[in-house]
Amino acid sequence: MRMNTQLGLDTFGDVTVGDDGERLSDAQTIRDIVDQAVLADQVGLSFFGVGEHHRREFAVSSPELVLAAAAARTESIHLGTAVTVLSSDDPVRVYERFATLDALSSGRAEVILGRGSFIESFPLFGYDLSDYEVLFEEKLDLFSQLLTEKPVTWQGTTRASLEAADVYPKTENGIRAWVGVGGSPESVVRTARYGYGLMLAIIGGSAERFRPYVDLYHRSLASFGHTDPMPVGIHSPGHIADTDAQAWDELYPAMEANRNAIGAERGWPPYSRLQFQHDIGPEGAVYAGSAETVARKIAATMSTLGATRFDLKYANGTLSHSKLMHSIELYGTKVAPLVNEMLSAS
Repeated sequence: MRMNTQLGLDTFGDVTVGDDGERLSDAQTIRDIVDQAVLADQVGLSFFGVGEHHRREFAVSSPELVLAAAAARTESIHLGTAVTVLSSDDPVRVYERFATLDALSSGRAEVILGRGSFIESFPLFGYDLSDYEVLFEEKLDLFSQLLTEKPVTWQGTTRASLEAADVYPKTENGIRAWVGVGGSPESVVRTARYGYGLMLAIIGGSAERFRPYVDLYHRSLASFGHTDPMPVGIHSPGHIADTDAQAWDELYPAMEANRNAIGAERGWPPYSRLQFQHDIGPEGAVYAGSAETVARKIAATMSTLGATRFDLKYANGTLSHSKLMHSIELYGTKVAPLVNEMLSAS
């Protein structure tokens, strides 16, 4: 494995069911997420990310609080969001929360910024969806200046201007920041312009089709004068069990329920076994199966895209806590070493 290759985990805080099939409370789901982060640290994974959502299917609306609890119980794993919906938040408050998390975790905080694929936060916090683009552009610009940890003078249309504003607390070594991108060339170029790491959200289709975006990112970095190597990461869903058949049988009902609930709002056709079989195949974006199956697919994807990190979205729909914990254990103890061997051999 290349020295800078990392394997991490993401969760959106999906509200799960217990082993008895009954839906858990949001509170129990959040407590379980902290336990999952602890296990991810124990099995040697590099990153644990928690997404921000404001709807019934997902329990976490304040990921930094969940990550702070995880920081107190972990030692080495980096902790961050997947993603922070910067468009409907305030960049100053985002910086302050992550600088605080960085202190609590002794320098392990990361932030993945995005516009969000769900729009509930916009009306909830009083933002107009017609300002979707300008909100993210302006707030990303301000956040970039805040990351320098120097006094900021800034003016825009989406929040009050700042004049030599100094923001606290200061970090000891800065905060690693990424932008989550779903496949828009404009988003890739913008990420490179500000010098953020590129996190590709590959949730449909083959990974190979994202290679042009990686190439565009590297060309754009050079054109904007960024000479230091910048990381490329991948975020994709998946699930690991002892055998392929077990992983698929566990994942499909949970994924079907989740996709159909969201798809009913968005006009998607019902999720089917046929679609699932495509998604878990070589040309699909779901990394599900035994440790060997998942490792082969991850290694192939990372080689194809020249990625330095792969974050598995391990929580999908109503999969129970016990199944998620077993998946995390296999990911750290079996998948990661196998990916190491495969990438070293290639």
